[in-house]
Amino acid sequence: MVSDNVHHSVHIPQWKKDEVEEIKNLISSSGSVGIVGVVGIPSNQLQLMRKNLRGLANIRVYRNNLIFRALDKSSENVKQLNKYVDDQTALLFSSENPFKLQKILERGRTAAPIKAGGIAPKEIVVQKGPTSFPPGPIVGELQGAGIPAGIEGGKVVIRETRVVAKKGDVVDAKLASILSRLAIYPVDLGLDLRVVYEKGTIYESKLLAIDETKYSNDITQAAQRAFNLSVNAAYPAKATIVTLLAKAVSQSRNLAINAEILIPDIINVLLAKANVQMLSVAMIAKAKDTNAVGNKLKENIS
Repeated sequence: MVSDNVHHSVHIPQWKKDEVEEIKNLISSSGSVGIVGVVGIPSNQLQLMRKNLRGLANIRVYRNNLIFRALDKSSENVKQLNKYVDDQTALLFSSENPFKLQKILERGRTAAPIKAGGIAPKEIVVQKGPTSFPPGPIVGELQGAGIPAGIEGGKVVIRETRVVAKKGDVVDAKLASILSRLAIYPVDLGLDLRVVYEKGTIYESKLLAIDETKYSNDITQAAQRAFNLSVNAAYPAKATIVTLLAKAVSQSRNLAINAEILIPDIINVLLAKANVQMLSVAMIAKAKDTNAVGNKLKENIS
């Protein structure tokens, strides 16, 4: 009696088996394996993305059930990628590290027009000002789409800034057409990186999206704080020893001056200080009795 498993396997087309093996081989031979969403990306745009990524990453689109089969036949760590396969999915194979892949894909995103029936991904605003349209039916079309328009100086102008759709609104055909003609492209089109697997570790996209400017500023701030702590605590280190020695010299000099310790390094400062004090006393004495100080000292006071 033939088992159910054997019975079912006989009916699996060879091309499906070949694709499952292909996926497994690509996973095992690639440094990084990514799961990316391709929802809403036209085929011609996807081909362009593939071309732009040539030499950096290989984008392959398979049926989800074949991806599941290939992942199930892979290592335990790789099997965890199953939960990220959903809707329209593609696989990304690369030798680049996950963080660089995220950066590459972000750079490849482009603005695209919204289609009729599409969901506004963000608030869509039409700014006031002149357009490139000559006077004609376009005025009525703009007004029909809820955009106040008129003719000024022989040109069609939008008379006030208007929010034409809020995030989550469905954009009808009339508005979609007008937005496209105004070159307003609210859709951020690109590969949606969900997760990357590399050397036994799974990196979700939220871990890969690093603000490099903030990261750099945080490191700079941390280094400055560590430096200040080391100096204030008088903790000698290679980065702070010069500052600590300069600080010690300054403090010892100030101590010697305030304590009026007669040493060669500060004798000129002490003499200058004594001279100022002497002149102050002479000024007080002169104020009480002009004959209390000599002529030369009077000249110095003046």
